[in-house]
Amino acid sequence: MQNKDILRKKYFFFRKKKYFDIKPSFFNPLIKLIKKKYKKKNINLSIYHPASFEVNALKLFETDIISKLKILLPVLKVNNEMHFHKWEKNNVLQINQFGMLEPTILSDHIVPDIMLVPLLAYDNQNNRLGYGGGFYDRYLNKYLKTNNNILTIGIAFSFQKHHKLPVSNNDIKLNYILTEKGIF
Repeated sequence: MQNKDILRKKYFFFRKKKYFDIKPSFFNPLIKLIKKKYKKKNINLSIYHPASFEVNALKLFETDIISKLKILLPVLKVNNEMHFHKWEKNNVLQINQFGMLEPTILSDHIVPDIMLVPLLAYDNQNNRLGYGGGFYDRYLNKYLKTNNNILTIGIAFSFQKHHKLPVSNNDIKLNYILTEKGIF
């Protein structure tokens, strides 16, 4: 089994080489899942601001469901913690220490109902290979103990699928993976 650093380089290269722009319809399986599973309004949905050839989660703003969602973006804090804060499409963003965009005007930390998670690779067991910082895994390890209702969905292209990823005790499996081929 390959180690995580080698796989990160491999899948970052694949994503850069094979990236394509998605249409808003990419999110149709997610919208169907939200409508089926969540009857309440104002669902707290965390997305990410795409970088480095990630699937463009901002295309969700071109769908009808957006009016029923409270959008959250991750913000990195001291001690390598991550929190989620409300963000609206035209709100100003700032660049954090990793070069990622995050909200400048911070609301209170909000625990997401649904978390869209970026990744470099995934496998059939819904394991995720991230960038190596552990932010999502630490967050989920902390908050799933008190709120096991966070639905986690990895967002990827189908070519990012790996047969079996190496996992450690701190890695959290995702509930679903969403690609251009559907939600699994």
